Amino acid sequence: MNEQQIKEQICEVCRRMWQLGWTAGNDGNITVKLEDGNILTTPAGVCKGFVAPELIIKTDSIGNVIEAEKKYRPSSEIKMHLRCYKERSDVNAVVHAHPPIATGFSAANKPLDGYSTIEAVLILGSVPVTPYATPSTDEVADSIAPYLSEHDGLLLANHGALTVGCDLQTAYCRMETLEQLAKISLVAHLLGGEKEIDRSNIDKILSIRNGYNISGRHPGYKKYSDKGC
Repeated sequence: MNEQQIKEQICEVCRRMWQLGWTAGNDGNITVKLEDGNILTTPAGVCKGFVAPELIIKTDSIGNVIEAEKKYRPSSEIKMHLRCYKERSDVNAVVHAHPPIATGFSAANKPLDGYSTIEAVLILGSVPVTPYATPSTDEVADSIAPYLSEHDGLLLANHGALTVGCDLQTAYCRMETLEQLAKISLVAHLLGGEKEIDRSNIDKILSIRNGYNISGRHPGYKKYSDKGC
């Protein structure tokens, strides 16, 4: 896609998140890394339901503004996004939102690390809660950095959720999956608790995942540091 098409895709994802109730007011932000290393980012202070292509801002790889409408500035969370690109060369898009159920897990400091559905194993892997950090500061970037090498989805303590991908569609779909898994986990808890898939069947699912060459990182079962899976 050319740059204009990417801007339009960003706006479409913004509208979808707003319509799904994943953002309220000016919540959430999206960035996409271009082939030249520059970054397209949603503007600060604009409701995601009303983001238009002409409002998308371009920065360099360290956040200096290259192109922007006069009164607009980059997302206040761009430092978090830039750290994702710095830590992961395979990442070309980052989505941050406040999907209600997943954000509830982040507020309760409960990771989504139970492999009780096939999708949890096949698509996303475990989702840890990163340490609390003050929004819009380097604290956020520093708090997520240790987790990025192993995870494609993160819960930000008391803040929301973050997903990454090789492109925007992948990052967005991972956010959809994350919120769906949070809903399922909550319902399972209300019904008496999750019944996890046993390790032998997890290994079978992972072999399917590898066979389909699904991109992204995948941690070991219930172990944030394992790289063997």
